[in-house]
Amino acid sequence: MADTHNVTEFIFLGLSPNRDMQRACFVLFLLLYTAIVLGNFLIVLTVMTSSKLASPMYFFLSYLSFVEICYSSTTAPKLISDLLAERKAISRWGCMTQLFFIHFFGGTEIFLLTVMAYDRYVAICKPLNYTSIMNRQLCAVLVGTAWVGGFVHSFAQILLVFHLPFCGPNVIDHYFCDVQPLLRLACVDTWLIGLLIVSNAGILSLITFVVLVASYVVILLHLRTRSSEGRRKALSTCGSHITVVLLYFGPCIFIYLRPSTTLSMDKFVAVFYTVITPLLNPVIYSLRNAEVKKAMKKLWIKTMKVDEK
Repeated sequence: MADTHNVTEFIFLGLSPNRDMQRACFVLFLLLYTAIVLGNFLIVLTVMTSSKLASPMYFFLSYLSFVEICYSSTTAPKLISDLLAERKAISRWGCMTQLFFIHFFGGTEIFLLTVMAYDRYVAICKPLNYTSIMNRQLCAVLVGTAWVGGFVHSFAQILLVFHLPFCGPNVIDHYFCDVQPLLRLACVDTWLIGLLIVSNAGILSLITFVVLVASYVVILLHLRTRSSEGRRKALSTCGSHITVVLLYFGPCIFIYLRPSTTLSMDKFVAVFYTVITPLLNPVIYSLRNAEVKKAMKKLWIKTMKVDEK
């Protein structure tokens, strides 16, 4: 009887077959990944060292930045190294490991964005009870729940794909391992599995997006009773959150709300939530936030003084 699991590795086609384009992309994505790591690490360090950023909003922001570093690190290093490689291969176990961590950190980010929306709702709609509701214990529970939610989501994804038989071909028209491209390579009917994946990833993204949009609509309606200064500050904070939500959930819904279908443009759309969003988060949350900019400036001055000594 033929071995239906004879594929031991997968080959990525990458973003482009053109060698000159690959070399240009190597430089571009190396710079982008460096900026992602440094920018998000700077936010984590700033929040950890600044007493002015002790509120729950910045506590959640530091975890979001940490997740962004981990999330982009599951795909970017492999993408960058493959841009200079003749043969873009990954083992079956490596593929499944990458798939697990992509959805683990991606799912955690989804739940963290939901937690941050709830934090803004309490801060703006119930300001007098904010400190008693968003206490340190609840914040820790919410972050822990986000990590657990990400794990459960990812475990469900990997459970659906791990035991699929792959008997060839083994070429993936993508730059990382994801569920939809893998379903195309399985040598069994994957329609039901594709539907389950849509219910896990696609519906999760869509429902979370709708809940987030609804929560921000409630917040914006509540702001009508605020003073112009309070309204301006709240709108600035919520505007940052809404921008991140749109950039992240738009591509995710486009990719994961289609059962067992892949398009050639999927890998370019995936660049938005694996590279662009982690890159823009530090810019959006720091440049539009005076408190973060002041804390970063103080951290820079403090670092310079230490170096002078």
